Amino acid sequence: MGVDNRASAHYTSYENCRMRRHPEMNEATVSEDVQFTDRELDIMSILWKLGSGTVNEVRAHVQNEPGYTSILKMLQILEEKGHVRHESEGRAYRYFPMVAPEAAGRSALGRIVEKIFHGSADLAFAGLVERLAEDRPISDDQLRRMRHILDELAREQGDESEGGES
Repeated sequence: MGVDNRASAHYTSYENCRMRRHPEMNEATVSEDVQFTDRELDIMSILWKLGSGTVNEVRAHVQNEPGYTSILKMLQILEEKGHVRHESEGRAYRYFPMVAPEAAGRSALGRIVEKIFHGSADLAFAGLVERLAEDRPISDDQLRRMRHILDELAREQGDESEGGES
């Protein structure tokens, strides 16, 4: 069960997903360590893109069009885990993501760094940037933002080490 790329055609940026959070999604749901199975991640990515969805709306965006009950069961499992919640909407339920995509992304990246790169941040960073560059050129603006992030991190760590020595 993969995500149908047509579902995200109207989404122009990751920022759009972040702006459509359910009001109950607080900082804890943004920063918590979460892990999803592949199927759960397919469903969550659709909900993040849409902001919310009924079983039929989610089902319409999943490749291979699985049955209604398969999608319903996955949403129920996600709700039991606290990753989504529902509200009644007529005869259907509308499901809302309660975990931010940033939390899932950070958790997944953390597992990759530990399991594949043996905790090496520089190897993981190099691998990520090289892989991204294989798919499409990295713009000067993107490189500038990456440098800025690294510079800020270096400053923060420098400040922490100076403060820790006193």
